[in-house]
Amino acid sequence: MAPGVYLVRGAFVPGQQPDGNSVIFRAPGSPEGGVVVDTGRHREHTEAVMAKLAALGLTPRAVVNSHWHLDHIGGNVLFRERFPGIRVYASAALAEARTGFLASYRQQLDQMVASDRPSAAEKDAFRREMALIDAGPKLAPDEVVSASGRRVLAGLPLEIHLEERAVTGGDLWIYDPASRVLVAGDLVTLPAPFLDTACPSRWAAVLARLEKVEWDVLVPGHGPPMKRADLATYRTAFDGLLACAASKEPAESCIDGWIRDGGELVRATDTGHLRELLDYYVTVALRGDAARTAKLCGT
Repeated sequence: MAPGVYLVRGAFVPGQQPDGNSVIFRAPGSPEGGVVVDTGRHREHTEAVMAKLAALGLTPRAVVNSHWHLDHIGGNVLFRERFPGIRVYASAALAEARTGFLASYRQQLDQMVASDRPSAAEKDAFRREMALIDAGPKLAPDEVVSASGRRVLAGLPLEIHLEERAVTGGDLWIYDPASRVLVAGDLVTLPAPFLDTACPSRWAAVLARLEKVEWDVLVPGHGPPMKRADLATYRTAFDGLLACAASKEPAESCIDGWIRDGGELVRATDTGHLRELLDYYVTVALRGDAARTAKLCGT
């Protein structure tokens, strides 16, 4: 994407849990190392990140997790096994998630494994998810990022910014002034905003702040790298979706609005279940339990 910056694309396909995008920064230490942002969920994705590092002749020195969703931190387990000295940086939000969202999710998975309905292959996938959740400390940061600021990781100066209660309880976005690459994590996702654990109003405010940063390339948590015009389009579609959800318009109108306002940015990344996904987010995440939303927003 820029000199010394490399992308390993994630996957978001119907019928299986996703992997988020991973980014590798070349660090100028002696010898040169790599700083990895997000490690994926499935072993195949994490192995692909490691293969890219090896092809570049880099040994990973640090991992930064943009947030605690399993498709961004699941590969921490394998990285720690292969590279025992590696340091993981993230917000403190995983601790809250482990007793809240992830605990509830694990209970649901356990019930599905005990049910007669899923296939054997589906049950295997559920067990892998449960094993990730049970990995506990192997997912957690060695160093908690509790404030925004400049950090030097493996000799590489990066700006790491903490946003509280936007997509999760604590989201990091990473900016490299040398390459002018900004890694946004799930603060930007395609083909739709993933609202499962989000505070929509605070998320919208963060998007406005991201537009003011002097970046040339933005890497979303899911989807292809974006130019500045792409983020402007995304913001328009995001704000329109929230406004529609707050109105009395039918959910179908809100979905149509997202697809219209997102234009080619959305159409090019649609994996075939966009309408189903947006219907869930409009009816449950945006129009559902007000107490749940207030909790996610910390109010």
